[in-house]
Amino acid sequence: MAKNDLGDLVVIGAGEVRSRLTYDAAIPVVREAMIALSDGRVRQQLRSFIPVGEGRTFAIMPAAMSERGVFGAKLVSVFKRPDGAKAHEGVVLLFDPETGAPVCLADAGEVTAIRTAAASAAATDALARPEADVLALLGTGRQAQAHALAISKVRTLRQIRVWGRSPERAAAFAAEIASQSGVEALAASVDDAVAGADIVCTVTAAVNPILTAAQVAPGTHINVVGSSGPAQAEIASDLVVAGRFIVDHREHVLAHGGEFLRAKAAGLIEDGHIAGEIGEVLAGARAGRTAADDITIYKSLGHAAQDLAAAAWLYRDATGKPL
Repeated sequence: MAKNDLGDLVVIGAGEVRSRLTYDAAIPVVREAMIALSDGRVRQQLRSFIPVGEGRTFAIMPAAMSERGVFGAKLVSVFKRPDGAKAHEGVVLLFDPETGAPVCLADAGEVTAIRTAAASAAATDALARPEADVLALLGTGRQAQAHALAISKVRTLRQIRVWGRSPERAAAFAAEIASQSGVEALAASVDDAVAGADIVCTVTAAVNPILTAAQVAPGTHINVVGSSGPAQAEIASDLVVAGRFIVDHREHVLAHGGEFLRAKAAGLIEDGHIAGEIGEVLAGARAGRTAADDITIYKSLGHAAQDLAAAAWLYRDATGKPL
């Protein structure tokens, strides 16, 4: 933690974010943020994207948490790396609700990585079957690692299966995850990874679908995480149709949810196919899973409400001061 020439501005770097914001801390923080977003205690605008080159985007995500008075924004660059993965770099900036002065600047890359997986874990806890114990990860990047660790906090996992475009990378990643989580992990094809899996996380940079309805068994819960814009879709339209579709935020998914928008454009669904927001499910205002054989789908885009809640928690933990 550091201070700079702006006086009381606290700067929380990547290493400190990692050491302080554990999944045990982050999951309830994000859970409450999503409830607040759904019940109107958060005011936020649609994300703004500014292209800054091929495969490069600057995004601005502002919000105000009316319950606490915390307000601010995440400013982030999303750059596609040579291996096809996306790197998120930037800052989360918080302002003092009493004075309007900036008080906290936190590393957005680490906050994003942790809060995204924490949100999926909260959704998994609400939507996956209680006995779920086999996790399939489609992807081998930072979010795949984060999701394995976060979801192991809400379900007792027996096995983790990993698919990646590089079989060698998938095998190495599986060994790494097994070491970190203490859970058996193995590399597999998409079909083998998903077959009989209770929980599936798509955490890729895929532009076109890597998963179809025919590959998914009844009762599976799916976190669709990697696609973050209207031009991307990790799961096929037939799977969107087959699933009980829960979103992190309705307005954003109707504008930026690539999987939903493709199925809608094809005339397969209408807006009413969205069964609810995850905040509504977590608050008990909407049903999540309605039957053991439901295919539940959580569509994650990520929101400033999550970032601000995580950064506010970090500020309080680092300084002991309320915000």
